[in-house]
This record gives sequence, structure tokens and C-alpha cells, in this order.
Amino acid sequence: MSAPAWAQDALRLERKSGDQFAIGEVPHLDPRGVATDAQDEAVVRDGRRDKVGRADGEGDGLGLFGLLDLPDTVKNAGHHREEAEHHNAGGKEQEPRKFFAHALHGGVEVAFLVALVQDASMEIVVSSPGRADAVIAAAADDLSRTRVKGLIRAGAVELNGEPLTDPAQKLAAGDRIRLTPPPPEPAKPAPEPIPLDILYEDDSLIVLVKPAGMVVHPAAGHFSGTLVNALLHHCGDSLSGIGGVARPGIVHRLDKDTSGVMVVAKTDAAHAHLSAQFADHGRTGPLLRLYDALVWGAPEPPAGTIDAALGRHPTDRQRFAVRADGKVAITHFALEERLGAASRLSLRLETGRTHQIRVHMTHKGHPLLGDATYGTGFATKANHLSPEARAALAALGRQALHAAHLSFAHPATGAHLSFNAPLPKDLSRLHCCLTSGA
Repeated sequence: MSAPAWAQDALRLERKSGDQFAIGEVPHLDPRGVATDAQDEAVVRDGRRDKVGRADGEGDGLGLFGLLDLPDTVKNAGHHREEAEHHNAGGKEQEPRKFFAHALHGGVEVAFLVALVQDASMEIVVSSPGRADAVIAAAADDLSRTRVKGLIRAGAVELNGEPLTDPAQKLAAGDRIRLTPPPPEPAKPAPEPIPLDILYEDDSLIVLVKPAGMVVHPAAGHFSGTLVNALLHHCGDSLSGIGGVARPGIVHRLDKDTSGVMVVAKTDAAHAHLSAQFADHGRTGPLLRLYDALVWGAPEPPAGTIDAALGRHPTDRQRFAVRADGKVAITHFALEERLGAASRLSLRLETGRTHQIRVHMTHKGHPLLGDATYGTGFATKANHLSPEARAALAALGRQALHAAHLSFAHPATGAHLSFNAPLPKDLSRLHCCLTSGA
């Protein structure tokens, strides 16, 4: 879809300090970027991010669609949102028909914004050579390099009009990149008939064992096959709504590749009560979470506490790291078995940070077996295992971590509930091979 004449005229705009340019009438788009005659679009501010949005006549203000995050050059977006919300009162769709931008980087930047709104895609003219994934990630502020790689492999990127399939392909100055994000996924998860391993259930809650490989709730790239999809099918409308549309009933989470015991709330009262227990981390109440882990080496002393704050990794936003400016994170560990080059630990969480056990054990010098994110520096340790143990580790395909125990007070009766989940087959096999080869 080529830009209209008014968009071409925007190419000639030059920066004028403090001035705002009315670039032109915003094209009619539906949420997938297909031309229609039904909707007008407006640039609005949603928190700290600029997006393309539309007034949908439901609720308060704008209903935002898609993942079209605009660069920070979009200004006075709050004004548009305020005006749109005003016109949206009473369920009317009368949002502003124009958007404005400061030409902070000259006409080229303005034309980029116009093209983005026009056809829901991003066009980049390469200014200096580099790897495709690195160049695109640098130009698209809110796309990580990992996300860009995924989009390239999914066929969402073109190079000079042809499909780009290799994230490592070298780009030259003047190359033209076109990135077309996939259409937005449904906001409300759908029930799916996925089997659940239920340990206990009553009118207030459900306790189950989450298998490795299952995501707890829908998120980018995982809009089906999640625990929430399974719970919606099993429980119907009885799940607590406090967690929001995408996370009904969810009180706590486990990483996708971590297996083990979880509790889910079926009423709002149960959700509030259980959430308070998890927030307290068992300091004053009965909540107790214990994990089994297989790690490289054996810690000395064999039991202790890791008190190291965690935050986002400074260069890799997909990882976490020990940081002085991070959030408080405390993990207690105890050696259960020595298994030659590895050992089995029992771990208790005093806080519940993302990837906490994995990052803490790596920081301690004993990363989890199979952890491709935090334990890559220990991959050669597998050479010290027996052939059977090496095969079991290779087949594992995930970090060797399992939520083995969960106990808490029942939110309605106050009764002390305690649940255990034995090692799943993949970890049990690896443990057996390590034991026989030790």
C-alpha cells in the first residue's frame, strides 16, 4: 500500500523548533491494518508507550488494538486521548481525525510515522551496514533482538521487496526493510480441553501439578495451550476475576519449563486471601514452597542462604541478574544428595522473583542442569557424566527444577493444606542415571 499524496508531502517538512505539524487525515483502518470505511484512527498515549488506537464506544476512553508502538517523536498524544475520551462519552465514536508529530528528525521521520499508521507496518532504510536482526532491533525501540529474530523466521520481514529469512544476513546502507507485525491475538483466552493433573479441588480453590512446557497464562507468543486455557475449560466461569481477563484465578506462577505444584483461586475471596499469603512469603504464616533442583557441583557449605537482589540483565532484557539496584531476593538451599559431577538440592523461596532460583544458583557457581539461559558456561560438564546420564540430560530439554511441595492455609476454613508432587518422569530418569553413575 503506497502512501497518499499528503504523506508524500510530509517528506518535505522541515524541523521548526516547538511547532507541531498537522500531517494529514488519518487513513481508515481496521485492527488488522486493512482499509475500511468504518473506523477513524488516532494516536494516543497508553501509559509510557504511544500506540495507534481507536475509540470503540465501550467503557472509558480508547480501546487500543495491536502492537503498533510509535517512536517517542509522537507528541501531544495525551491531548488526543483526552479529546477522544470526551467524544467517546455516551458510546459515540468521534475521535480526532488527524495526528500530529514534531519533526524532530526531519521529514524522513515524519514519513515513517505516516507509513506506520497507513498500513500497520514498519519501513526502515538502512543507514549503516550490520546484521539484519541487530539493525531492525535498533530501529524498533520496543522490539528485542530475540523478538526480531522470531518475526524474521515467521516471514514477517522483507528485504528490498523479497522475504528475509536469515536473522544474521548482512545489510548494506540503502537497503529497505519492511516489517509487518502479525495481527493482534484475542485479548480473552478461550477454554481448551487440556488435561489437568489435579491434586485437590473444592469451591474455593484448585491445586494441581503443572507440567513442564506449559505456560501459566497467555502472553506474547503464547495465546493458547496455557494453564489458563485449561482452567477455563475445567472450571467455566467459577475462576476468580481478580487476576484480570488474561489471568483469571492465577495467584502465583511457575516458569514455562518448571514443573510442579500450583494453587489457583476459584473465588475472589480465596484469591485475596491466598495472594496475601504469597506476599508474606511464609514469614508470619503457614505458606511454604519447596523446590527440587539438580545442579552442577555441590555447594559448600552444604546449606545456607543466598541474599542477592535481582533485576533485569543490563544487556539482555530476556534475562535477570544479580544487581545492587535490584529487588530483594532470598533463597535458602540444602544439599540432599551428591551425584558425582552434580547434586540434588532442596530450595525454599523467601521471595518470589522471576527466575530467582536459576539466577541465584548460577551466582553461587552451581547452575541448574539443562538451563540453556543461565548455565551455558557449564555445558562441557556433561562430559563428566555417564553415557546414560548424558543422554537423559540431552533429552530433558529444560532446566532441572521442580516445585515439589506447597502448603498454605485454606482461605475459607483456615485448615492447613499440604501437597507434594514427586519428580516427573524426565527429571526422575535423569536423577536415576546420575545416581547409578555417581
